[in-house]
Amino acid sequence: MRVIIVGGTGFIGRELCVALLAHGHDVVVTSRCPDRVERLFGGRVGAAAWDGRDPESFARLLDEATQPQVVVNLVGENIANGYWTAAKKRRILDSRVVPGRALARAVAIADGPVAAFVQASAVGYYGYDASADDRPVDENSPKGRGFLADVCEAWEGSVAAVAECGVRLALARTGVVLGPGGGVLERFVPPFRMYLGGPLGSGRQWFPWIHAADEVAALAFLAEREDARGAFNLVSPGVVTMGDFCAGIGRVLGRPSWLGVPGFALRLVLGDMAREVVLASHRAVPARLLEMGFVFGYPDLRVALGNIFND
Repeated sequence: MRVIIVGGTGFIGRELCVALLAHGHDVVVTSRCPDRVERLFGGRVGAAAWDGRDPESFARLLDEATQPQVVVNLVGENIANGYWTAAKKRRILDSRVVPGRALARAVAIADGPVAAFVQASAVGYYGYDASADDRPVDENSPKGRGFLADVCEAWEGSVAAVAECGVRLALARTGVVLGPGGGVLERFVPPFRMYLGGPLGSGRQWFPWIHAADEVAALAFLAEREDARGAFNLVSPGVVTMGDFCAGIGRVLGRPSWLGVPGFALRLVLGDMAREVVLASHRAVPARLLEMGFVFGYPDLRVALGNIFND
């Protein structure tokens, strides 16, 4: 099967390419700089130029195929990189919605057959206080409140039209991805190594994590399973609190988890991002993945962190 990945040069996209190649698929990665794709993958995947805006050029890429193909859209600006100014918020939204709309339009006008479309999203859809009362959040839970909830709604909505074209649409609402070489651990680990680590905020907020290997496996699962439609929470079934997460990092590094940062200080320094990202509480559960028989390789935080830091 041919799989076209938009956003395939990032932390998750790179590993997804490797996994799909191992499954025997032909993989094409779009980029504004196709040469970077060539450097990253050494010719193992196809590289196609796309600016993230032009539906006609992406439709031509789809038209190269005569057999059903899958599109995986992972593109979007990092939400945790930089202070949330008005301009940053606009980039967070536009970097998701503009490509999504262009891709949906491309699918509609292309002659090349598209069997499925896997769209990235996030558990932020459920709102920053989704589990303030400790209730679990599954895929049937309603949209919550906050900037990121609105972004996720628009992000998912930008590609909703592909389903109207008869294309199977799967929405991957991802939690916090843990793995080597990128993601949140790059920010959490240095203070612990200097004996300055600890929970952010009260430590009681729910922390919806997933091992990078399980994230990649779940995305491949959604691409390959013909009955995978609608929203899926890509989070570990072993959900923990922020305090548990930080204690786990300290344990695997042989460091204490003692120097927490109070919520008021985070709100003072980070503004809205503190409330919506660092202090948000999502007790998200992967109900639909489990119902469909997906098997997590790392459902336990202790085992997951041991794998990441010891391998």
